[in-house]
Order: sequence, then C-alpha cells, then structure tokens
Amino acid sequence: MSEDDRTRAMRSPGDGRPLPPGLGDDGLRSGGAPAHRMPGGGEPAAPTHKLPVVPPAQSEQPPPPRGAGSRAEPSPPRGSSSRVYGRERAGNAPVRPLRSSSDHDEAAVGHKPPRKPRKGFSWRVAGTVVAGLLVLLLVAAVGMIFWIDSRLVGIDGVLDDYEGRVADTPGTNWLLVGSDSRKGLTAAQRKKLATGKAAGQRTDSMMLLHISDAGDKPTLVSLPRDSAVTIPGKSRDKLNSAYAIGGPKLLVRTVETVTGVHIDNYMEIGFAGFVDIVDAVGGVEINVRAAVNDPKAGLNLKKGPQELTGSQALGYVRTRKGGALPDFERTKRQRQFLGAVVKKAASPGVLLNPFTAIPLASSATDAVEVDSGTGTFDMLSLGLAMGESPVTTVVPFGGNEVVAGGGSAVKWDRTKALALFNALKEDKPVPKEIVDAG
Repeated sequence: MSEDDRTRAMRSPGDGRPLPPGLGDDGLRSGGAPAHRMPGGGEPAAPTHKLPVVPPAQSEQPPPPRGAGSRAEPSPPRGSSSRVYGRERAGNAPVRPLRSSSDHDEAAVGHKPPRKPRKGFSWRVAGTVVAGLLVLLLVAAVGMIFWIDSRLVGIDGVLDDYEGRVADTPGTNWLLVGSDSRKGLTAAQRKKLATGKAAGQRTDSMMLLHISDAGDKPTLVSLPRDSAVTIPGKSRDKLNSAYAIGGPKLLVRTVETVTGVHIDNYMEIGFAGFVDIVDAVGGVEINVRAAVNDPKAGLNLKKGPQELTGSQALGYVRTRKGGALPDFERTKRQRQFLGAVVKKAASPGVLLNPFTAIPLASSATDAVEVDSGTGTFDMLSLGLAMGESPVTTVVPFGGNEVVAGGGSAVKWDRTKALALFNALKEDKPVPKEIVDAG
C-alpha cells in the first residue's frame, strides 16, 4: 500500500479536511466502490469525538448554593483551564470550592470540646478579702494600742485635786514640759550633746496646748521658764523653780493658779528621749530663720530650710543665741520644732511603715512620761491636734521683775495675759493682736 492509500484510509468523511486524491465526496473511490457502509446498508455514520467523563469524587460535596440576589459566575468553556475560588482546574474536572477562614474556624470548633464559661467578677469573694484585711488591721491596731499602753510610764498624783483648784473648763488642755534631765545619757552622750553635768532636773521648756471643743484650731502657748510667778505655798519665783521644788505636781498647780486654766493631761520628755524621737522619724525639716553658732549647745547651723538630726534639733531648741530677746526667740524655736516633729511623726509615710512606726512608738514610750490617767487615745488626740498646724503664741510680757533668790525674771503683761487665758478658759479663739505679738 502506497503512502497516499494509507493516508486515505486514516481520513474520515465529514471531518472538514479534503480527502486525498482518489476518494470522492460520496465516500466512493474514484473507481465507484464505497469506502465503507454501516451494517444493513445504511448511510455511513458521521464520527463523533467525545471527551472522557470524569465522575465526581465521592468525598467531595457540591459548593453551597448562593444566596438570593447573588450573581452566578459564568462557567469556563470546556477544555480550558480556569481558576475558581483561587484554585485551577482543567477541562471539565469538577470545581472544588475553597473554604473561607470562618469555615475553617467553624470546622475546627466543631471538633473541639466546648469551652467552659468564664467566671465573672465575684463581689462575694472581694467582700470576703476586704473584710479579712479589715479584721487583720483591726487586730493589729488593737494589739498596738495595748502594747503602747503597757509601755507608757505614768506619774501618780500629778493631776490630783487640791483645795481651791480651778474647775474643769471647756476643751482639753495639755501641759507639755521638756525637762533638762540627763537621765539615761552616758558620759560620752552628754559630751556629744553638750548637755553639761547639771545636778537634779529643771524644766527647759513649757507649753500649754488647748484643743477646742468648738472646732476651732488648737492653740499652743509658750510659757517662758523664767516667768515671774507666785508658787503656791512659796514666794514669788521663776516658773521653772516650781518644778525644781515640787516636781510635776507643784508645776501643774502653779500653772493652773496663775492662768486659771484647768489642766487635763500632762506630758514631759527629757534630753535622751528628745533625741531618740527625732532620730526615729528620720530627722525633722526646720527652716532656720538665722544662722546659729553656739558651741555650748553643740550647734552650728546655716540659715534656710534643712533637715536636723536628733542632736542638732536638741541644740536648736536649747540655744539662747540670736535675737534681741534670746528667751523670746527660744520659745519660738521650741514651738516650731514641736510642730515639725509631730507633723513628721503623724505623716502616712511614718505611721503606715512598720519599719518606722514601731521604732517611733518604742522610742516615744521610752522617752515620755505622762500622768497616770493619760493613755494611748489621749496621745493620739495630741498628735492629731499638733498635725492641724495650731495657732502659736507666747504669754505677752514686758519688762523684768526681780525675785527673791532668783535674780531677774520675766514679767507678764497682766492685761494681755488675762485676755489670752480667759479666751482659753471660755474655749474661744485668742485675740488676733495677742497672737501677732507672739
């Protein structure tokens, strides 16, 4: 068979291509014989070309129907490659839709156990915790009160009644005394603090604190220790002589007699306790109004605000240097210092810190002596009053008076002094002109 014959045999009528030479349009060779016929003598059938049908996979699901109103995407022509939902397919292979991230999440959740509901904030639990803390603080506070009470040193008989004693007056009145007692100081400490070796004990400073029942600011009045007064059962002498003669009891009686003010509480502190309290609170800030250089008091300070240690503070309130009236300036420094140390001791940074509060309570109870009727709550009242920045002044005085055996003493201005003490007795504010003068 020639090459042309083989080519004719491979061609089929009706495929659109020209037949090789020798084969007519009717399917007959040029010689008249038909190329081929269907069984039964029918006309030859046109050949068909079908693409193989690939059945869909059993595990795949048809894509979900689109919602109403959505536009259908046109199907790509058969035999072409298309990309549906980001994936390619060839021919008439079925389209496998891609799942969205939410579909994957929902499928993953379906295979996990359900989450336990998250517990919300429980007021009951919070209330229990707060109540527990409050109980703990209450127990600690009560324990601290009993501990301080057990350490306070009470002086018996200081406020005992006596014939002709001033009746109780409104408000609460404290007599605060700083003694020059060297008790508890070693020889080295006395040298360091420049306290000397004086025998016995005297009052180095005296102040009267009035706490008002009417809600007015407290009033702190300095009583100059060299004031000329009449000591009950004795002659005219300096005020500090009453303490040297009869101790705290005679001093209280003398103050009540000359002022007409009923004393409700008594507290005194010596040199050693003075230093310990200042050091326990970490020093006190004082605005030194003028430079002070006093070797006798062991003091050398520059002018301006500065923090003083215990020994420096002691020298500051004892020095007689500075000012035209040394005793007058001295009382100012004493009031200034007392307000500063109490304010520091009552600050949250000290009271709420156990590392400072406990040493302070220990030093204070070791340092002070009170009348037998004064307790922890009275001391707390004193601290709160001093923390209110009380009105401060000094008993008005003018001139000097010579007293028997005592030399020159400070003479009070009788009219102004009466106005001052009458205001305290009646629980009224002290006249402004007297405050300004002090």
